[in-house]
Amino acid sequence: MTGMYHYLKQAWRNPSRELMQERLIQWRAGDAFTVVDKPLRLDKARMLGYKAKKGIVVVRVRLKRGGRKRSRHTHGRKSRKQYVRKVLKMNYQWVAEIRASKRFLNLEVLNSYPVGKDGKYYFFEVIMVDPHKAEIQSDKELAWIINHKKRAERGLTSAARKSRGLRSRSPTLKVRPSLRAWNRQGK
Repeated sequence: MTGMYHYLKQAWRNPSRELMQERLIQWRAGDAFTVVDKPLRLDKARMLGYKAKKGIVVVRVRLKRGGRKRSRHTHGRKSRKQYVRKVLKMNYQWVAEIRASKRFLNLEVLNSYPVGKDGKYYFFEVIMVDPHKAEIQSDKELAWIINHKKRAERGLTSAARKSRGLRSRSPTLKVRPSLRAWNRQGK
């Protein structure tokens, strides 16, 4: 017997175009950070630790797509065309988590997930926790976050660990134990 979350997951594998278009038009017109009442992908949010209780906030973050190339120089002769170099150390989801963390200083990032994209923007929902709330401090599953500061900036969230190449363990990986130990050859 399958439950509600199974059907929510199936629906998000192939969302209806008309419904998504209406949402994306509204999201584009809105702010870069929007606090939402309920997560759009409830199944994914619950899987990543969301609970409908005080102290947990869901923020939708808008990020510009592209822009990974440097702008080309316009004045003076340069020996190299310095616009092809790309900065690919961080995936967009990790960037969204960091921006949300910097915007909401009293909250900690728990996790995040994508909710949509169009030609210009990526949209992510970031689950954030207020570690100072009594409801969070008394919750056995979430109380650990009280002692974990700036998780997104330190690259400890799930999206950041994926971007850092820490999903698999191998003695030959150059991302372990650290990039500095491998003379910054890991990325």
